[in-house]
Amino acid sequence: MRNLIPWGRSNAVSTPRTTDETSPFHALHRQMDRLFEDFFHDFDAPFTRSAWSSGGWPNIELNEGEKDVKVIAELPGLDEKDIDVTLRDGVLTLKGEKKSETGGARYSERWHGQFARSIDIGAEVDPDRVRASFDKGVLTITLEKRPDAQSSVKRIAINRRD
Repeated sequence: MRNLIPWGRSNAVSTPRTTDETSPFHALHRQMDRLFEDFFHDFDAPFTRSAWSSGGWPNIELNEGEKDVKVIAELPGLDEKDIDVTLRDGVLTLKGEKKSETGGARYSERWHGQFARSIDIGAEVDPDRVRASFDKGVLTITLEKRPDAQSSVKRIAINRRD
């Protein structure tokens, strides 16, 4: 069992091992390391308003085309009834809860709990033309742009500086 438990999450920092691997101080140390790693990992998420509270989960992909915006979120282990999707003032919010399935495991890295993630989509999407589908743990939300937003794109010429 000892070889299965990763005491350090990176090779640069390793936690010294003792003969008492079940010490509450070691468990606290591991949890604090994981908390700080997860916290600083989210600084590269520029379009989330609640990256501090959500921990950057679920992982998303954002695609913008001429006529629509697509948000794809990975939500493994959830059903569509566990997820709430809302759009308000150009902000798309994903909320839900993943129930614990560990069954009293001694050690688990599986995530469970409530989550909320907000993505600033912008005012150019039409709130009446939003579709969502859920298949095999992947949520796909398609937000169509308003017709006037589609035609208001203006190309800007870039001049060479002499």
